[in-house]
Amino acid sequence: MSRSAHPAGPRHADVLPDGHYTAPPADLNVLDRKVWSRTVARNAGGAVAVGGIDVTRLAEEFGTPAYFLDEADFRARCRAWADAFGPDADVFYAGKAFLSRAVVRWLTEEGLNLDVCSGGELTCALDAGMPAERIAFHGNNKTAAEIERAVTVGVGRIVLDSFQEIARVAHIAQRLGKRQRVQIRVTVGVEAHTHEFIATAHEDQKFGIALAGGEAAEAVRRALALDGLELIGIHSHIGSQIFDMAGFEVSARRVVQLLAEVRDEHGVELPEIDLGGGLGIAYTSEDDPREPHEIAKALGDIVTRECEAAGLATPRISVEPGRAIVGPTAFTLYEVGTVKPLEGLRTYVSVDGGMSDNIRTALYDAEYSVALVSRVSDAEPMLVRVVGKHCESGDIVVRDAFLPSDLAPGDLIAVPATGAYCRSMASNYNHALRPPVVAVRDGRARVIVRRETEEDLLRLDVG
Repeated sequence: MSRSAHPAGPRHADVLPDGHYTAPPADLNVLDRKVWSRTVARNAGGAVAVGGIDVTRLAEEFGTPAYFLDEADFRARCRAWADAFGPDADVFYAGKAFLSRAVVRWLTEEGLNLDVCSGGELTCALDAGMPAERIAFHGNNKTAAEIERAVTVGVGRIVLDSFQEIARVAHIAQRLGKRQRVQIRVTVGVEAHTHEFIATAHEDQKFGIALAGGEAAEAVRRALALDGLELIGIHSHIGSQIFDMAGFEVSARRVVQLLAEVRDEHGVELPEIDLGGGLGIAYTSEDDPREPHEIAKALGDIVTRECEAAGLATPRISVEPGRAIVGPTAFTLYEVGTVKPLEGLRTYVSVDGGMSDNIRTALYDAEYSVALVSRVSDAEPMLVRVVGKHCESGDIVVRDAFLPSDLAPGDLIAVPATGAYCRSMASNYNHALRPPVVAVRDGRARVIVRRETEEDLLRLDVG
């Protein structure tokens, strides 16, 4: 045997410890309201409907795999965040979670702002009519062309991520005869209890300028000294899929301390702080997310308390929910193709999508729920792993879940809470065609991002 090879054994594919999954629910037909959007329900025939439309009808009209977005739920969540924070704060939807021209129009109509982190997202926002002054531009390595366009169209703020970017934005703004409103993104040294790849406030990562060692204070000095910049505040983002508010409390305290240092050194009280986003949603029954009004009160109390202690006027707060708005509003609908029982292990359920439409399980060990949605079943539960059709053993959509033991090819199953990052991170791996996004509301369904075609793939292949 080669020294570089080893016998894998039957459980080689287990990444998580044995028995980490919970017991099956008492009734597999019941939909957990925590993980499904507001208008999802089983109809009298046993199939699941969203916005009043049966999934079997949706599958016939739009095919599978497909993302179905509950527009009424999306709009309600926008209003809940806007109402929770009120007129004296700003809510920026984090476009990277999922962005399309229809979504931009919904945000504009519901009174939310938008943050973008690339030239493409900025183009989408502007094309769909989002006022430039309601856009914030993020990113750790914005190109000169992206900065020039953002300054030219008049975005409301650019979030500066490095010393080089401070100089770069100032130079471009001055050349264009503009004074660009900016915030400085700082890393506050907070350990967010989340996956390593989505924790963003510790020093050893690519985002922001560290508070430690006085680097953030130096960034403020440079920004205040440059004519092309109007420094309006400090930005902090500690990570994603966070349920515990303790990290935000530490972050807010450290940001306010920096504001006090700025006042003491420069005689300036910066008027804004942005505490980022990253608030978690329920992917499974075990997740327990906070409601927007709870988050608003907690953050408001933290900032007010820390500012009073420092003798500062309370700055205007902004937050950036993306996943918390769009994540719960959509599910991915699949057709079952193969059901493969492995004696003593689990049953592998292969669907017509996979890691090309949801990379998060492979990338982050993300956990999801799944349900049989084309009918009800009284069969005993079986432990399953829902996998895709791609040539990767890591092509896993739901690592461990329970589905009825009479599941068969042709059944429709759905994975809820896929509104955030699934379509945004979708790929053409194995030349798969990226699925459509279909908005459903009040008995009507319409495509807002169409399914790719083979012609789309070949159009980019110039041969």
